[in-house]
Amino acid sequence: MTKSDIIENGERVEAVEAPDRVERADRRSFMRSASFAAMGAVAGFTIPFEKNIPAGLVPAAFAQDDPLAGKDSGLTLLNDRPVNAETPPHLLDDAITPTDRHFIRNNGQLPFEMDAETWTLTVDGFVDNPMTMTIAELRENFEVVTQALHIECGGNGRAAFDPPARGNQWTVGAVACSEWTGVRLKDVLEAAGVQDAAVYTGHEGADVHLSGDPEMQPISRGLPIEKALDDDVLIAFEMNGGPIHPMNGAPLRLVVPGWPGSCSQKWLTRIWVRDQVHDGEKMGGQSYRVPAYPVAPGTDVPNEDMVIMGAMPVKSIVTFPANGTETGLSTDVRGHAWVGDRTIERLEVSIDFGATWTEAELDAPVNRGAWQNWRTNVSFPQAGYYEIWAKATDSEGISQPHAIAWNPRGYNNNSYHRIGVMAG
Repeated sequence: MTKSDIIENGERVEAVEAPDRVERADRRSFMRSASFAAMGAVAGFTIPFEKNIPAGLVPAAFAQDDPLAGKDSGLTLLNDRPVNAETPPHLLDDAITPTDRHFIRNNGQLPFEMDAETWTLTVDGFVDNPMTMTIAELRENFEVVTQALHIECGGNGRAAFDPPARGNQWTVGAVACSEWTGVRLKDVLEAAGVQDAAVYTGHEGADVHLSGDPEMQPISRGLPIEKALDDDVLIAFEMNGGPIHPMNGAPLRLVVPGWPGSCSQKWLTRIWVRDQVHDGEKMGGQSYRVPAYPVAPGTDVPNEDMVIMGAMPVKSIVTFPANGTETGLSTDVRGHAWVGDRTIERLEVSIDFGATWTEAELDAPVNRGAWQNWRTNVSFPQAGYYEIWAKATDSEGISQPHAIAWNPRGYNNNSYHRIGVMAG
């Protein structure tokens, strides 16, 4: 792996460049065909729980192109037009994600102007009192609240799909839980007077289509009106006590925890209350949609059988130790867990490839819409290679699966997160 600098909006960002594609393909081919035992023999280590390994499982420590990619750098750049970058899991260890470690998901180019002093938001459509307000007027006219809210890209985990799904090849780092300050979308909509005919919102932002055509929108999604009226959906103008970073939607954005990040419109300029399901850019076809029924991997699903994504499934991540770490015969383990509109009730870890599970200490969310932090200590019976697996169970008793529920666009991968360590 090599490092390079790119310039984004006047700031220098360190990026990780992928190794040669041929070498990468050769390594992946070897990892798929070789057994754990063969790999252990080559590397000179033992695998104490080898008999429990599911068939075809690629070792977590070798599953990435470089197990420690980005370990000493920041976000990992996936593509630069538009800019999309994820956060390596070990850099998500904070209970509140720092601004400089929040993942970046763009569909177009940044707006030409992002002046908080002159920015306005329009609320119109099926409302009694259409409004256009500055950020200062939002602060003055509505209760200002600060909440820790998690945002996750709907395609987080897409890189693990087989056969591959088209789109940004996120691993597990397209998620974050920062503190957002703003006003409740609910309060603004109620002040505007939502009419009985309203069924959906449509969101518009000031970002620019990649073509540069001002008549084209890069993305414009929305919410069912019932979700838009939730207490934890914010129109945010601060991030972690300061201005929102330009790449994260400055100076005004929506934050819709638990739903695909595409619902959290950045550079927000308009909330359009509609009497139909919003039909903006990336609302139709197969964008942010999943099959209405389970499908076999590789199935070609017609558009009419795809349904709009709503609340995200139960999920968790291991943030310490880092994948590929050498440890003693015991180590602290910690991470986060989250789920769409519910809460996490239990978090378990396994060090024997899922044969047995041990419950970890789990915190309640600091507020509705925040991820939940967890921690435990694990002891290894002898030196060797181990995998630490995490599994969350939500308040309806639904647990993460071992395998991916495949879909054509690579959404909603909530299979176990696992890391590899060398113990002893």
